[in-house]
Amino acid sequence: MQQEEIKKILPHRDNMLLLDQLDKEGEFAHGQYKVRGDEWFLQGHFPDAPVVPGVILCEILAQSAAILMEGSLTPETIPMYTSMKEVRFRAPVLPGDLFETKCRITRAKGPFYFIQAEGYVGDTLCVKGEFSFGITEKSVCFQRS
Repeated sequence: MQQEEIKKILPHRDNMLLLDQLDKEGEFAHGQYKVRGDEWFLQGHFPDAPVVPGVILCEILAQSAAILMEGSLTPETIPMYTSMKEVRFRAPVLPGDLFETKCRITRAKGPFYFIQAEGYVGDTLCVKGEFSFGITEKSVCFQRS
């Protein structure tokens, strides 16, 4: 699916929608993002040697994983990160790279999902980790107690 279809699943818009393409194949979600080089997160990270920040790579993985939770999402709910575990960065992602994701659910309990995710450029593993998400009501999520 392309960005317009992705927007039907993800609440992200504008500069925070970090997927060009997203597909589900069996138990796996596969996403793609082409790093153009003019992204806001490359400005100053680092001058004359831009590298996609690790937190952005984790966000791309999270957005890819959302398709696996699609059946549990409604217009009133949103998937929220609850943890990141064993995240390892193996290789940099640079302007011009096609960053590809591979995610799968390892466990689901109630509104919580546990995901194993990896990100590649070609055959090179760039990042991997375990992530968890909670499906949360939007009305509750954006309130402070």
